Amino acid sequence: MTRTAILVVEDDSSIAQFVAASLSAAGMAPRVAGSIAAAEADLRAAPPQLLIVDLGLPDGDGVDWIAQLRTRLPATPILVLSARIQEAQKIAALDAGADDYLGKPFGVGELLARVRAMLRRAGAAPAPAPRLEVGELAFDRDAHALRLAGQPVHLTPLEWRLFERLARTPGKVVTHRQLLADVWGSEQVDQLHYLRIYMGHLRAKIERDPAEPRYLLTELGVGYRLADE
Repeated sequence: MTRTAILVVEDDSSIAQFVAASLSAAGMAPRVAGSIAAAEADLRAAPPQLLIVDLGLPDGDGVDWIAQLRTRLPATPILVLSARIQEAQKIAALDAGADDYLGKPFGVGELLARVRAMLRRAGAAPAPAPRLEVGELAFDRDAHALRLAGQPVHLTPLEWRLFERLARTPGKVVTHRQLLADVWGSEQVDQLHYLRIYMGHLRAKIERDPAEPRYLLTELGVGYRLADE
């Protein structure tokens, strides 16, 4: 499966690597540039599907660069990740062409949620594949079938809806609230115990060792994802 290419433009190497690791764990393909010059070289080599840009870069101001980017990449989503949190600074970045703004410090869950929302709006997120194979697990959405090592796995309607939701975006984290909203309804987004119970049921049916899952993976404090390899 082709992973979403994201260019992280951040001169603080510790933050850049943290963001890249978070994106990679969510099934995306991050690239890192520590300056505008390095980012421009990366863009010439292969345009990404989304950019995450710090404003305080060593060879130029991020706001000015975003304005320049907009003339060349009018449809590419840009998320600003910056310690500049005053309202006027946020407005300047958004007016320059940024699509969203996240202040430092930030949580991984919010970062990933904003990235997913921007990709959805840009149409960069691929349509869910009707069939998916990961290891010994084979999923066929159209046939409403799930098999493990060739043997059918019988799921209840709720278990099926939960698995199907994760299978729409294999390799990508789906937050607790999103899973609860999509499977149980928006009025149940605070009922985390529902999710834990049914995830336990799914793992008991799919995982050889539910305590060490191979397919249904936990992102602590954030949500779950279905492995894609």
